[in-house]
Amino acid sequence: MNAVHLRWLFNELKNMNFPLNDLPQRTQKPREYGLTMVMDKGMGINDVRDFLSVAAPFVDIVKLGFGTAFVTQSLREKIDIYRSFDIPVYFGGTLFEAFLIRGQFDDYVEVIQDYGLRFVEVSDGSITIPHAEKCGYIEKLTQYATVLSEVGSKDATNIMPPYKWIELMKAELEAGSSYVIAEAREAGNVGIYRDSGEVRQGLVQEILTQIPSEKIIWEAPQKAQQVYFLELLGANVNLGNLAPAEVIPLESMRYGLRGDTFHLFLNKKDKVKTGEF
Repeated sequence: MNAVHLRWLFNELKNMNFPLNDLPQRTQKPREYGLTMVMDKGMGINDVRDFLSVAAPFVDIVKLGFGTAFVTQSLREKIDIYRSFDIPVYFGGTLFEAFLIRGQFDDYVEVIQDYGLRFVEVSDGSITIPHAEKCGYIEKLTQYATVLSEVGSKDATNIMPPYKWIELMKAELEAGSSYVIAEAREAGNVGIYRDSGEVRQGLVQEILTQIPSEKIIWEAPQKAQQVYFLELLGANVNLGNLAPAEVIPLESMRYGLRGDTFHLFLNKKDKVKTGEF
């Protein structure tokens, strides 16, 4: 066991209740990959505190979904609670689009600064923005925050071919996005998914031939979608649009501690013991 593994094991045991051998190595916070992004659609202050009391070690970023930040009461207090756990918050991309379509980009920048947000999302899922212009907004916003940019439409009838996804993702990363988000909406039924929630596997695998997996956050609100990406890319895949109640179940799956991924990360010796071989 080398020094890196020992350091990982020490950090992991701080978050675990008892030792268990042969677990996949999870990246440590602040993570550069293996991210879990949670969508807060309007939790109350006490709900946020309760949520973080059990899930904070496993939450990397919180999105205040779509335009909820505009109507959320005690918004600053909520952001401060997340910040006290060193969890960055950002406003949903729909809010960015709402400012933009009203000609209020400069106002949006002021809002981001006023609330001290370290992350910002640039999207065009609800409005049409020429892509060069979108990349321009990404470049401008990198002066103020870490940029996440979302690729894909919220319109289920707007199906882009794989080459287009790749082209857009590459351009947005080059413009300054730290991560590109693969659109799925909160329900997980558009973008990289069919309307049934089934993964468009050919699209995903084509994207991965050109875009590093560490730079993609896959929106995956449904358990079957999470399992697919864990099987495809391992315990440290970036996953987003998680409901707060799904964070602990997801982290359990990342470790192979749920039936869906129980055998996924066991080594051959352990699989022999369980009769898999």
